[in-house]
Amino acid sequence: MPKPLPTSSAKPVNTIHAVFEDEAEVAIAALKPAQSGFLAARGFTGKAGSLVVMPAEGGTMAAWFGLGARAAYNPLAFRALPTQLPKGVWTLKSDAGLDRHAIHVAWGLGAYSFNRYKASGKAVEAVLDTTDLPNPVAVDCEVRAHTLVRDLVNTPANDLGPAEIAEAARAIAEAHGASFKVIAGHDLLAENYPAVHAVGRAAASHHAPRFIEMSWQGPGVGLPTVVLIGKGVVFDTGGLNIKPGSGMGLMKKDMGGAAHALALGDWIMATHLPVRLHILIPTVENSISGDAMRPGDVLQSRAGLTIEVGNTDAEGRLILADALARASELDPNLTIDFATLTGAARVALGPEVIPFYCDDEDIVRRLEVASIAHHDPLWRMPLWSGYKDALDSDIADIKNDPSGWAQAGSVTAALFLQRFAPKSGAWVHFDIYAWNPRGRAGAPVGAEAQGLRAVFRLIEEYSG
Repeated sequence: MPKPLPTSSAKPVNTIHAVFEDEAEVAIAALKPAQSGFLAARGFTGKAGSLVVMPAEGGTMAAWFGLGARAAYNPLAFRALPTQLPKGVWTLKSDAGLDRHAIHVAWGLGAYSFNRYKASGKAVEAVLDTTDLPNPVAVDCEVRAHTLVRDLVNTPANDLGPAEIAEAARAIAEAHGASFKVIAGHDLLAENYPAVHAVGRAAASHHAPRFIEMSWQGPGVGLPTVVLIGKGVVFDTGGLNIKPGSGMGLMKKDMGGAAHALALGDWIMATHLPVRLHILIPTVENSISGDAMRPGDVLQSRAGLTIEVGNTDAEGRLILADALARASELDPNLTIDFATLTGAARVALGPEVIPFYCDDEDIVRRLEVASIAHHDPLWRMPLWSGYKDALDSDIADIKNDPSGWAQAGSVTAALFLQRFAPKSGAWVHFDIYAWNPRGRAGAPVGAEAQGLRAVFRLIEEYSG
């Protein structure tokens, strides 16, 4: 986890001069000849991502950081600095009207490292001073949410099964005084979560399936009810429709939806948003054993609809069906689910742009605005009703493996979920990836939180 942000500066303090490309020449010309010559010799022009560090007065250092064109500015560029700057306390010197909150969040994201399994993990030692930051607690809450997602998703399934997901949720609930309940193993049948039980029953007893429910109420009266749901498949073999080895390589991240829901819930509670909050996490391991569900099985669901299993590797939508049905019973104003649901979403938009599905135009507009404002790339996809009959089953109410003619796998998965989603209020489905497949400065290969900033702002605005 990133080091806590300092509340006051330690001397000596090093400075960061962040400049846009069209302003760099004027800024450099105002320097002493030795300094301007140093920058000129290294070709510094303010190009996006460029960095030059040079000695300054009093034994300190000065870093010149290029922001590129103002129209293309993204505060996430500051993620690169914690690992590129020398050890010490740094302060930002800029008259460019930059959003200090966004910069400090970016710094916290860039300082992340996952060293749990390394004998010689190295912590980032370049720290950004918070003396001039109006609300450092808000920054800490935001960084902590992203850190929680990354830590959970990066942890392999041998150390993060359904029991460990439940314990992580319990810790969050206890920290905020939220109510907490876990239903495990065969009790899922007695409590009417048959689809969750069917998917997870093949796992060893210590990885028995669980349904986690947390409830919390913020300050005020007449609060909107918000339900967060996260797909918690701790590892996905594909079941009897077993994945090839190459397809299992990243399946520890198939609980990324649960990580997002828990982290977002923690952020909401830590900042005391005025909502009635419910967090629902169905968590399972999709394993293979003599008790595994089979292609052709017909499952019961909490909603009362029967589901024909055409493919045991389309298990995430099965456990989400029970969670969405439970959400319906809570009479929500807003229901949001996160799930690493389909490879088709990546084919459509790649690993960095997250598709979402919603038929409430007001919520869509708010999400689109928040996505742009907070540099959290989302893209609305259609709940195209013309594909609904691809989910028709000959022997059950619906099937989990849509007919091939529809082709649009992310769309048909969302249409499946829509059958179980609450009819009250708005429903939004995010088909996330939760992973960086390429390493960039401040964003290493590994787990990634996606959509958190935009969705938090949506709920913050919605609750106001």
